[in-house]
Amino acid sequence: MIKNKSILIKNIFYMLSYAYQPLQKSNYKQIATEEFENVHDLFAAILAKGIAEQLKKGLYKKYSEVTEDSSVLRGKLELHGTMGHKLHNRQLLACLHDEFSENNIFNKILKSTATALVAHPNVNRIRKIELKRVIPFFSSTDEINLKTVSWRALNFDKNNQTYKMLMSICYFVAHSLLNTDENGKFKMADFLNDQQQMSKLYEKFILEFYRYHFKNLIVKSTKIYWDVDDGVTEFLPDMLTDITLQYGDRTLIIDAKYYTAAWQYNRFDSISVRSGNMYQIYSYVKNFDRHHTGKVSGMILYAKTDEIIQPNKNYSISGNTISVKSLDLSQDFSVIAEQLKGFVRDYLYA
Repeated sequence: MIKNKSILIKNIFYMLSYAYQPLQKSNYKQIATEEFENVHDLFAAILAKGIAEQLKKGLYKKYSEVTEDSSVLRGKLELHGTMGHKLHNRQLLACLHDEFSENNIFNKILKSTATALVAHPNVNRIRKIELKRVIPFFSSTDEINLKTVSWRALNFDKNNQTYKMLMSICYFVAHSLLNTDENGKFKMADFLNDQQQMSKLYEKFILEFYRYHFKNLIVKSTKIYWDVDDGVTEFLPDMLTDITLQYGDRTLIIDAKYYTAAWQYNRFDSISVRSGNMYQIYSYVKNFDRHHTGKVSGMILYAKTDEIIQPNKNYSISGNTISVKSLDLSQDFSVIAEQLKGFVRDYLYA
């Protein structure tokens, strides 16, 4: 996991704001001007502001089936529960009926995440107060164990679209939570050193950065088809790029990597580009450039680590340019943005 502790917390907010567009709205702009000592304090600020905004719109409600004991039939009879009442001489019916309620998975996640952040010692007192102000509005909502949430099963529609960004923040918080068996309380892992979570954010940030700033480019994640001779592709693995940038007849394929170390260390302490990364980008470029135009380039873009030597090489391989670069996330964000924009000038506009 990346050891560079100097990464600016503010840059995490900028990365999140590109990855999740609602954070660019005016009501979140104040967050960009604040100073945060750790990333969980940042998450708490975003969530407090986001929940407050959601409360103005109204909490999402949906119909869900509930069981209720009643003296008269309401909805459908639940036989097992009703028989239990009869055995104990209780004049009650167990009834199943639909209830339009705030007690759904989305609000359960919001409440539970806010509660977990309030309990964390690294979250600023002011942020805790802000969260404590909104939590009482979830009085009719149950809490949930965040580690049991099936995040991929969350379905969004026109009625809960405003929850998308909030669920993403909750997801990042939940995946940096470690449950301690000793006292049952939560503690936070270091999000910046969580390679899996930061990799997802790093990749999504770069993709959305180019979409936002370069309307004249085709920016997407592309499925590349194998350049086979006989049309047989059965059992060949899928090739899906992180970021593909196209301008006219030129293409730049970027593979975003967030690792502990950019290099692989060989015998006698010699270093080289990670072989798997190089083979992957080479396959992407050569199969995309099936007509051998030489106008398709590839780049492995590592987040800068604390290694002394940083990747900064261009290779010309069989007519195509393949580069290995690093992006220093601890710089002022304007420098990061300029470097990303420079890649477009160098590889697509040249």
